[in-house]
Amino acid sequence: MKQILYLFFAITLFFNGLTAKADDYPVNKNIDIKHYAFEINLSDNTDEIRGIATITIDFKQAGLRNFRLDFVNQKADKENKGMAIDAIMVGDQAISYTHQNDEIILDLPSPSTKNQTIIFTIKYHGVPLDGLRIGKTKLGDRSFFNENWPNRARHWLPTLDHPSDKATSEFKVKAPSHYKVISNGLLLEESELGNSMKLTHWKQSVPSSCWLFVIGVAEFGVQYLDPFMGKSIETWVYAKNREAGFYDFQEPTKKVLAFYSQYVGPFAYEKLANIQTPSVNGGMESSSAIFYGEDLVTGKRSERTRNVVIHEIAHQWFGNSVTETTWDDAWLSEGFATFFTLLFIENEYGKEEYTKGIEKAKKTVLDLMAKMPDFSIVSPRSAEKELVITGITYQKGAWVLHMLRNLMGETRFKKGIQSYYAKFYTSSATTDDFRIEMEKASGMDLKIFFKQWLFQPVIPKIQANWTYDAKTNNLKVNLEQIQKGDFIFNMPVEVAYYKQGSKTPILLKMQMDKKQKTQTFMLKEAPERFEVDPRNVLLCEPSIVSRDAVPRV
Repeated sequence: MKQILYLFFAITLFFNGLTAKADDYPVNKNIDIKHYAFEINLSDNTDEIRGIATITIDFKQAGLRNFRLDFVNQKADKENKGMAIDAIMVGDQAISYTHQNDEIILDLPSPSTKNQTIIFTIKYHGVPLDGLRIGKTKLGDRSFFNENWPNRARHWLPTLDHPSDKATSEFKVKAPSHYKVISNGLLLEESELGNSMKLTHWKQSVPSSCWLFVIGVAEFGVQYLDPFMGKSIETWVYAKNREAGFYDFQEPTKKVLAFYSQYVGPFAYEKLANIQTPSVNGGMESSSAIFYGEDLVTGKRSERTRNVVIHEIAHQWFGNSVTETTWDDAWLSEGFATFFTLLFIENEYGKEEYTKGIEKAKKTVLDLMAKMPDFSIVSPRSAEKELVITGITYQKGAWVLHMLRNLMGETRFKKGIQSYYAKFYTSSATTDDFRIEMEKASGMDLKIFFKQWLFQPVIPKIQANWTYDAKTNNLKVNLEQIQKGDFIFNMPVEVAYYKQGSKTPILLKMQMDKKQKTQTFMLKEAPERFEVDPRNVLLCEPSIVSRDAVPRV
């Protein structure tokens, strides 16, 4: 869950088959960043940071003379905020570069050779324009917290700022001694440096996209809970919020980790820390170190806090370990986390609570689609030019998985999820990658399903009427798709009738593969009432416009 539901402006949909045009980030397939090591110097006397980035890069092609990184340069019209480079080195050799238009073009000392590994060191300083928030918590205490999503790491870290690039990482943070520092991975060192300064060193061995890199520097209270499969579960909250925060985050973290590990696959990271922060309003799923808005800490274990925790932990599997290759496929993160939150709720609190959640999601989809009728879940979008998600990404994405689960059946759905996760574990995937794994698990051709629910914005409106002829004992059901536009869905539709005086629906199934479909069923007596989609397994707007009973004579 991101801290706000992003506004969306219309994007025209282009697709060939199931594949949307990729976002336009300049991906360089000739290089592969293997590791980032950042040294960040922080002070209580200034908002300026000083950094050293050591970046290990594999060059896949011979003859390359330069490459680019994302890095926001200082801006005169923004009080000169941004980053300035002091030097770029390869070993002890300074190399030439240009730093403008929020990117660095680095010149290699000599043309690359194939499969060559080069380590670059970038020394820089500046006041971050965005990305790293330096300011007071709600309690009035100075703090340093970043928010990199979707492409704000470049404001304070030189990186390839795109989900397609994944690398291991480490942070060495020098800060005044009264602070504690949290980051991704495992704590390797915490040492006093003298002059009331302290060094804290965290290292993450699992490759992650740079929007998942995180540091939090504040006066924290820290609690270590029972570990999960040998991995530390930690709570980091403002020291003054210690009692309330420790209480809030004790539940349900371990249960959630256990459920997702059983249902999906192994937890990828070295630890799991829940962290209070002023830098987000909801949650931010940074790998192994999750940020939660400071107002979520109440000491009341509210349902809202609980659900955000469940959602953000789901991201450790979907979005973090398996990351969308481009922003076109952001639903692989947000739709999945939303749906798996409901799966955990179903497992822990019962089917009724799941049903309430999926019905609420449907209402949200319908409300948002009335405002954004052209928004499709998968379509060309770029964080360089526009915002990449809306509430539809979350809620309709969850509904796609809800429908897919019903279509495949629980056993095959779970098998497909596990196969998908295992294949792309700590890597990146596309919507087509996911579809292929679900087809393998189900034995179904899912191209039409994916195309109509993910690659175009319309949802079906189904108008129904029915008649019962007592002379022939025939129930005739007529369904018509009346949604705007020319798109016609091919989908199974459940209808149900109720016998006189009964509260139990009797299900009937129709395959609606055209605008209008009529089907006759043999019944011994006239139904008392009739429903479309009684189990709420189809994302549609149903309506029953007429019923006629032909009497027996």
